[in-house]
Amino acid sequence: MRSPGDPDLEVRGRLVRGLGALREMLPGSFFERKRSCARPNCRCADGKNLHSQFQISVLIDGKPKALNIPAELADTVREKIEMRRRFDAAAATICRLNLKRLLKEKEDRQA
Repeated sequence: MRSPGDPDLEVRGRLVRGLGALREMLPGSFFERKRSCARPNCRCADGKNLHSQFQISVLIDGKPKALNIPAELADTVREKIEMRRRFDAAAATICRLNLKRLLKEKEDRQA
């Protein structure tokens, strides 16, 4: 039977092991815009039943770009961008735990 370990190490290990699941992540922000296509006989002509347009906003060569996303890829792209948010949160937690451990090690050496 395994002895209870450091809870911070367990959290860090779980986060690091989970990073592989995020390999398909995408940068940027996902958004949906509603717009009219300007065709007079279209359902959107009344201004109520507008068309959805999906886009991501990303930096390319240091410049912001808005890229149109086909509707059939919207859910997949939205999920991959959410993966990036989870990655950032996991990385922040891992760094916080590592800093906590470093400070404790430094304190132990000085005692």
